[in-house]
Amino acid sequence: MDNKDTGSCCQPDSKADTDQFIRMIDLNRNSHAPVIRETTSTISFRDRSDHFLARLGVNRMGHIVEPGIYRQGNPDADSPVFVSANYTLSFDALRSSLDGIDCYILVIDTKGINVWCAAGKGTFGTAEIVYRIRWSGLSDIIKHRNIILPQLSAPGVSAHEVRRLSGFKIEYGPVRARDLPEYLKTHTATPEMRRVRFTFRERLVLTPIELTHIVLPTLIAALILYLLAGPFAAFIAILIAFTGAVLFPVLYPFIPTQDFSTKGLILGAIVTIPFAATIAAGSELLLWERIVAVLTTFLLTASVTAYLALNFTGCTTHTSRTGVKKEIFRYVPLMALMAVTGMLLLIILGITRLMEVI
Repeated sequence: MDNKDTGSCCQPDSKADTDQFIRMIDLNRNSHAPVIRETTSTISFRDRSDHFLARLGVNRMGHIVEPGIYRQGNPDADSPVFVSANYTLSFDALRSSLDGIDCYILVIDTKGINVWCAAGKGTFGTAEIVYRIRWSGLSDIIKHRNIILPQLSAPGVSAHEVRRLSGFKIEYGPVRARDLPEYLKTHTATPEMRRVRFTFRERLVLTPIELTHIVLPTLIAALILYLLAGPFAAFIAILIAFTGAVLFPVLYPFIPTQDFSTKGLILGAIVTIPFAATIAAGSELLLWERIVAVLTTFLLTASVTAYLALNFTGCTTHTSRTGVKKEIFRYVPLMALMAVTGMLLLIILGITRLMEVI
């Protein structure tokens, strides 16, 4: 669609708003004729380059697909209709899994956010789906009244409201797009298709974007620590970043406790042990300086690792929006207190060492 998209803002808050909502959709539809675009299951080099940049977090909100109706293959009025987020990785995962299947893909405007996160944020929601169905004239394109949504979109969608407002029935497909060809044979998902996994590979894929976000802050912190406490402290800063962005997602299933924050605190404390032992055994520091240095290392490593661990709450279905909010309010003040205390102790230690040199 080439027009300014105002439909996503028209969300009925109650049944009393429904008529006005529908009138606005129809007015928009009559003013701008929808275009059925063509797509294929082929993932090009350009697509893969886009995926690479998206994984690195480069131009994070720029990896989007134009919302609207797409035709793949040679679909007819009886062909299935799939609904996708307009995040390129989501759209490409869907279309590449439908190789050899004639179908339509209805891309809704999730603001460039993937299905799971968009469902949680509300952008993959009831009003947006209804808007896209009516605006696109989907009922004039196909005979049936059935659309297939990804299972992970369910938290943001009210199926009965979609049917009441649009006349279309929602069918939830499997978790993974690659299972769709098998699913379409019976339109029944097996328990395995419904199972959400968070495998080693899936966890490792998350690390590049996290590393990209913290490279500059880490280098600045390492430089400051180098000036205050020397190369050993600078190395610890780099290790903290690596622990939070790489080791945490890799070791996530093996760390006890449920909360991401406490998992991060535990991992940070474990990583601190060899460094604390090295500091404690050092003969160039006075006893009180060794104690302060060990305590500083523990406070900074554990708090920063726990904070970085919170970034992964939106990457797995093991959490909910309510659970994440509770965890943030419960643990972020503790992390802040630990970090501030650690920095103050580090400054005191750095000033003391500087005075000894002078």
